[in-house]
Amino acid sequence: MNQDSLNVEIDRLVKEFGSVHDLDYVNDLVRTSLQLGTDQTTTLDLKIASSALREMRDAFQMFQPHAHRSKVTIFGSARTKPHDPLYNHTENIARELAQRGWMVVTGAGPGIMEAGMSGAGRSQSIGVSIRLPFESSANPIIAGDDKFVSMRYFFTRKLMLVKESHAFICMPGGFGTLDETFELLTLVQTGKSAPTPIVMLDLPGDDFWHSIDDVVQKQMLKRSLVSPEDLDLYRVCETIEDAVSEITLFYRNYHSIRFVGKHLVVRLQLPPTELLLEELNAEFGYLCKAGSFERISATPSEISDNDHLDKFRIRFEFVRDDFGGLRRLINKLNQAATEPQ
Repeated sequence: MNQDSLNVEIDRLVKEFGSVHDLDYVNDLVRTSLQLGTDQTTTLDLKIASSALREMRDAFQMFQPHAHRSKVTIFGSARTKPHDPLYNHTENIARELAQRGWMVVTGAGPGIMEAGMSGAGRSQSIGVSIRLPFESSANPIIAGDDKFVSMRYFFTRKLMLVKESHAFICMPGGFGTLDETFELLTLVQTGKSAPTPIVMLDLPGDDFWHSIDDVVQKQMLKRSLVSPEDLDLYRVCETIEDAVSEITLFYRNYHSIRFVGKHLVVRLQLPPTELLLEELNAEFGYLCKAGSFERISATPSEISDNDHLDKFRIRFEFVRDDFGGLRRLINKLNQAATEPQ
């Protein structure tokens, strides 16, 4: 069967299947799957592709009913015991955010993951576990809940732990926690993930994250392996109050971003004033590849997608290589919401 005939047959099959939206993407999924089968792909590689796609579908379905809810992912060690002060610290931050309407997402395991769910409560918890030979599928708080999904692969699990959340709390942990934390920082630093508040939470007087922050500043920054702006992508906190403030104030005025053509559209809760636009152009003009910051209405693409049409907007032609600077811009926008107009 030639390519044209294959495309026609795939179109027919997809349409016969029933109510399918985004036909182009569904057709592409079917086409790619068939091509894997004709590319002399090994059995192992086919198993990986099949399992990854299937468990992503399971996770998408699980998260979908909660798409409108604010969610915070908590990373941390599975080895932390209930008598450890870190366990209680995690419970407290999760409880405080849950009381403010946030859902808590964790890896569904023991330790810090269980502490987060204990603080938030089962009804406010979402679990994305990894199947390991030495660890049970899920902690008793979330096991059997319809807001729990089990994953075979770390990469699909990390995708769901990052993609669905609007804030992140990193508690002290081992290799896995550091892997999750630094991958998260890399995704935000490179623009592969939207700007979000990232809190590294220590116990009062402890220096776990302060020590790692020292390495970032005294080794990475000193050697120009990161930029000064990258340090604004995260904040080390010790108290529950500071951590909650870092997360909630991030969304005081800022809402979300979207690239539309060559422009970055920043959606806001409050209308940007002329004075604010002047200040942005004076302080953050270096983020503009060309032109300047300007106030706009919803773009045709956003209107077509019904994409947060109730929000106010500014746009600019972003340089796309300074997401630390973008975080500073967001801080400025949030600061403006607290200042008298």
